[in-house]
Amino acid sequence: MTMTTMRRARRGAATAALLGLAVAGLAVPATAAAAEPAIEVPTAPVVDGTTAWHYLDDGTDPARGDANLRVWTTTDYDDADWKQAAGSFGAKSGKLAAVGPHLPATLLNHYLDGTAAPTVPTYFFRTSFELEPGVAAEVGQLVGDLVYDDAVQVWVNGEKVAGFVDGRVTGTTNLEYAGDSNGDPLASTFTADGDVLVDGTNTVAIALFQDRASSSDIYLDVPMISLLPEAGAPGEPVAVPPTRVILTPTETPATSQSFSWLAGDVSHTSGQVQIRPAAGGDTRTVDAYAAGTVNGNPLQHFSATVDGLTAATAYEYRVGLEGAWSDWTRFTTANPKATDFQFVYYGDAQIGLDSTWPNVVAQAEAKAPRSIGSVHAGDLINTSSNETEWLNWFKGMKTSAATTNVMAAPGNHEYSGDKLLKSWKANFEYPHNNPSTETIGELAELAVGESDVAKQYAAYFAHWTAFATETVYFTDYQGVRFITVNATRDTTFLTPDVLPSCTGVECPQTKVGELWTQFQAAWLDHVLTESPSKWNVVTFHQPVYSTSAGRDEPILRKYWVPVFQEHDIDLVMMGHDHTYARGYHNDDVTETAGITDGPVYVVSNSGAKHYELETPEKNVWTNNNATQVLRGAGVTTYQVVDVTKNQLVYRSYLAEKTANATTTLPVGAVYDEFTVTKLDDGRKWVTEAGVEPPVDPNPPVEPTPVDESLLTEANRGGVTAPASAEPGEAIEIGLGAGRAKLAVNVWLHSEPQLLGSPTADAEGAVPATIPADAPEGEHRLVVQSAEGELIGWAPIRLAADTGTGPVTGEPGTGGSGTGQPGTGSGAGNGSGAAGTGLAHTGAEIQTALWLAGALLAAGAVIAVIAVRRRRRQAGDGSEA
Repeated sequence: MTMTTMRRARRGAATAALLGLAVAGLAVPATAAAAEPAIEVPTAPVVDGTTAWHYLDDGTDPARGDANLRVWTTTDYDDADWKQAAGSFGAKSGKLAAVGPHLPATLLNHYLDGTAAPTVPTYFFRTSFELEPGVAAEVGQLVGDLVYDDAVQVWVNGEKVAGFVDGRVTGTTNLEYAGDSNGDPLASTFTADGDVLVDGTNTVAIALFQDRASSSDIYLDVPMISLLPEAGAPGEPVAVPPTRVILTPTETPATSQSFSWLAGDVSHTSGQVQIRPAAGGDTRTVDAYAAGTVNGNPLQHFSATVDGLTAATAYEYRVGLEGAWSDWTRFTTANPKATDFQFVYYGDAQIGLDSTWPNVVAQAEAKAPRSIGSVHAGDLINTSSNETEWLNWFKGMKTSAATTNVMAAPGNHEYSGDKLLKSWKANFEYPHNNPSTETIGELAELAVGESDVAKQYAAYFAHWTAFATETVYFTDYQGVRFITVNATRDTTFLTPDVLPSCTGVECPQTKVGELWTQFQAAWLDHVLTESPSKWNVVTFHQPVYSTSAGRDEPILRKYWVPVFQEHDIDLVMMGHDHTYARGYHNDDVTETAGITDGPVYVVSNSGAKHYELETPEKNVWTNNNATQVLRGAGVTTYQVVDVTKNQLVYRSYLAEKTANATTTLPVGAVYDEFTVTKLDDGRKWVTEAGVEPPVDPNPPVEPTPVDESLLTEANRGGVTAPASAEPGEAIEIGLGAGRAKLAVNVWLHSEPQLLGSPTADAEGAVPATIPADAPEGEHRLVVQSAEGELIGWAPIRLAADTGTGPVTGEPGTGGSGTGQPGTGSGAGNGSGAAGTGLAHTGAEIQTALWLAGALLAAGAVIAVIAVRRRRRQAGDGSEA
């Protein structure tokens, strides 16, 4: 009988029983029948970290000679003589000590004789929970989390429902070694159909295997087993709201926003975002796409991006679907004109997700009330395949993630149990502006051609372009370009499914990790070169300058530090080392103590995991031309960065510290502080707390318009511009190649109005936009140097729906219409000839010639109108 058939049969039996009750109780009033309570599936876990387990750890066979080897997994088995305790369980070399990052609560007997190898091959665990009558039939799935070392199998009511790293288990005996000696404990999530459950007592049984007789440790934890209700009928979703609601930025956060969430129930097979202006207005509904189910969790992840939003505007939104919406929540789009805000930077959360992490986030939110979002330097969780850890990370971020943007970088632990980052890509939605062959410059040329080497490069680059999506990205937020890169180099995700063959040292397969780093370095160079933002900050996991003992990343340092230094990036924010450090490259030292002028490199830790500092002799910073201003161990911190027009003020706060912390500062104190000051011309200083930035020896001068008396016909020219334009139109003004890269001020006269202070491009051209409210009529475009000297001017007529007239005032050409000063001939020498649109100020013009010109102009206008009419009548919408 199939599970579906079994469930139908079970539901049929339940229905028959209910019909029998109905027949037997025909005399019962209808009101009494209506009062029958609905059968509800328990929402709290049926097993959690406080659950007591019976366990057998003496190396004896629990079957006790029974022909059914698995009799010990059944509900009727008598385990009264087994030991009893709550988890977690484990041992390290026979003692109660940490197994990887986990400290067991209950010591297991490690060795068969109690003192030395061989180890106990298999451990056995049992617990039970009760279900009220009718509940089992309403359960859709059972979901559980496991953390284990080395292998594990799970049974529910005698039926095996899961096995992990159990390939060596033969099943011919209860006592055998199994597993793959994976080092630290692994985490997995299992699911089982609700059909394995019964009303009344339900038994969970677990076999935990050592991988070998000489194994040094053993571990088991069952953080949670929960029940999920059966899906509703089609079109009738169960009314459970979504969870893990999170905002992530797009490339254009002023006018668009991305949303992600986890469905509240397995019946939620579609999702939507509803959004409306907070001040009132129409509600838009935008469909989401299904981002997948991961880690054995049957609930669907959804993501959606909403565009067409208005900058600097508060919106309200909710996610889910009809009958199962989240609460309405408010956020505000980015304001391109804003220069005053905060953002928060976190190092690794990873350990202490249910205790330390929510405490750290709460402190950070209190210190940063104007935060537009948070930057996370990887290792958000310890094991990516562990749904409980993701649940706790999102619980800590619940308010912050739903109201401000989260900008996260993946760390190496995001690959733990999840080599293809399926959990990452299900939980987050990030801009798809990652590296590709179009954005890696000359490196892309390696993939061009038909050679085996080129084909293999092409395969790697294509695979990495797809995989880098949502792990390598940038967003421009209110004058700050936030850049995220992926510092992990894992063979599984770096290898294409199909890799062309190639032999020899030139083949990329011989240097995959290094090439992946170089691939991103080329992209970094591109996005920093093209950055329109005043401030540029980058986040990734493994540090270019490691701080904790035994760590070093020479490949990252080789390819990324030169890019950061060349572009003078402002902040480089990293994690991974579970220590704190901040410093600079020695090339950025200035003559003044406490002042540098280059990138700031920071390593921080925001979780409960702590490492030792590297010794002075092996200090990666000092051995690689860098200086540590501050370094510390045993500290948990968060960082708040205040952004203003000309400054970034960075403060690191102590959120927790251990007994062995390297600081005497109290929790809550400012642990580290510095200021980055940058002027509009690019000059920059990084100053320690208490050190004032240098006084600008050449402060910028507010532009003042050229004296009207200088705008004579003799000074006319020197620049080129359209003869006419419309109010609001963007135009280009030519200064000549001899003035390439020159900073200028552009004015519109008669009433002087500054149009901007651009720098000429390589061809000597500058942009300008005519103000939309500029009055129609005759004007002059005036260009002066940044120092205020007149470069030249050209006439321009402003009128609605005008064509672009002849160019005037082109430098160096002379002749009619050039406006070249000092030529003494042509329309540009002050004659006021036709086409300039200026009132006559010099030689007299014969009235007849003036009238003739006017008539010709009128005739031309009439001819154009006639042509347009004929085109419209012929169905051609184009205009002359």
